[in-house]
Amino acid sequence: MTVIVGTAIVRGRALLAQQRAYPPALAGLWELPGGRVEAGESDVDAVRRECVEELGVTVRVGDPVGPDVALPGDKLLRIYAAVLDPPEAEPHPHDHQALRWLTAGELDSVEWLPADQELLPHLQALLHH
Repeated sequence: MTVIVGTAIVRGRALLAQQRAYPPALAGLWELPGGRVEAGESDVDAVRRECVEELGVTVRVGDPVGPDVALPGDKLLRIYAAVLDPPEAEPHPHDHQALRWLTAGELDSVEWLPADQELLPHLQALLHH
């Protein structure tokens, strides 16, 4: 089974979301930063690597958020909480159309990928912590 890690980056009371640029079927939908865990790599190392690759930032990785979500093709999505390190770092969308910081009340204002959508209650709880 392939593990896909996602990163719930929180700053203040907002969560970082990124808008897909490709493939065409998913372009315009929103997701958490992340990607595939490579062979010999821990989940936490994958979270750190993906944040550098996708956003150009380093993060401190925290606890898992919500349950694992089964994805098509024998894949599993696992979300981790994280904070920017340093806190004033500014993420940039290297492979995505846009980035937005969303408060708990704004999470429903964008169209999420289905797997991320399943985790919205857990993401809202994270922001209310």
